[in-house]
Amino acid sequence: MKLKRILAAFTALALAVSLAACGAASQSTAEATPVPATQETAPAEETASPETAEAAGFRVAGLKGPTTMGLVNLIDDVDKGESDLDIDFTMYGAADEIVPLLVKGDLDAAAIPANLAATLYQKTNGAVEVAAINTLGVLYIVENSDAQYAGIADLKGKTILTTGKGTTPEYVLRYVLSQNGLDPDKDVTIEYFSESTEVVAQMTARGEGTIAMLPQPFVTSALSQVEGLSVKFDMSEEWEKVAGSQLVTGVLVARKEAVEADPAAFDAFLTAYKASTEAANSDLEGTAALCESYGIVAKAALAQKALPECNIVFITGDEMRTALETYFQVLYDADPTSVGGQLPDDAFYYGV
Repeated sequence: MKLKRILAAFTALALAVSLAACGAASQSTAEATPVPATQETAPAEETASPETAEAAGFRVAGLKGPTTMGLVNLIDDVDKGESDLDIDFTMYGAADEIVPLLVKGDLDAAAIPANLAATLYQKTNGAVEVAAINTLGVLYIVENSDAQYAGIADLKGKTILTTGKGTTPEYVLRYVLSQNGLDPDKDVTIEYFSESTEVVAQMTARGEGTIAMLPQPFVTSALSQVEGLSVKFDMSEEWEKVAGSQLVTGVLVARKEAVEADPAAFDAFLTAYKASTEAANSDLEGTAALCESYGIVAKAALAQKALPECNIVFITGDEMRTALETYFQVLYDADPTSVGGQLPDDAFYYGV
């Protein structure tokens, strides 16, 4: 069966992330109100049975970066005809390209920033559900200087370049800053860009002393491109210090109508997705080669180096729910709009 890979106007040498992100570094504006879901599902090409659990043209989207790095082994299996799954996969550079397609019913599932999933749940009146956590924290603050910082509070007066306005990166940065005694709107200057590649270019152009918050694999890439660049803060560690919980970057969401149309097919997809993430963490060389082949990362060597730092996971069920509820509560307490104005109810969590 054929897998459609649409790179959404990006060259194979371009790098971009998912996430918040890397999602984490996806660039959706969560405040924008999506059009209500149409609840229309494309006709299935064939009917799956529990025995074959064959997904009938299941339409999935991912973001350039860790979420699709976790999917790439499955993508390749489908592309080579080595999987029974019939998946139409599309890769995008930013979550705001995915959101309207998902809510209109043009996609069945997508890997998007965790807080955006909660927002979509509210704005589509519960038409989507979260099936898995696919990425934990992947954000790092870097600077091309030998400056030493005792803590986040030392960033007062600095300019920070980043991506992901309205999604995970923005909320993580603002929360960590505020919990360290800094007003994100007064004590620092935050400049947002649409893609991480732009941030890396800006660091090169602005020169020494430029500070940025980047997701993996861009951190690894930038360390090899920008002279004197080093990691100053691991935002997952900084988050845990002040929030007391795990930092969640990306999740897999699905339209409930698509899942209910063929639960066996969807579960088969989840099983294959889990195996793909396991391969991404165990077969670094093979996965890295696929990341280059599919244009997720420019070079296999870079992907192989970045993979262990990407926190690619596959967490479902009660463990997923516990991690997300804790994460969402922290975001809600800081800014209710970051999760759509209210916390998701029980129906948001698939398989729980």
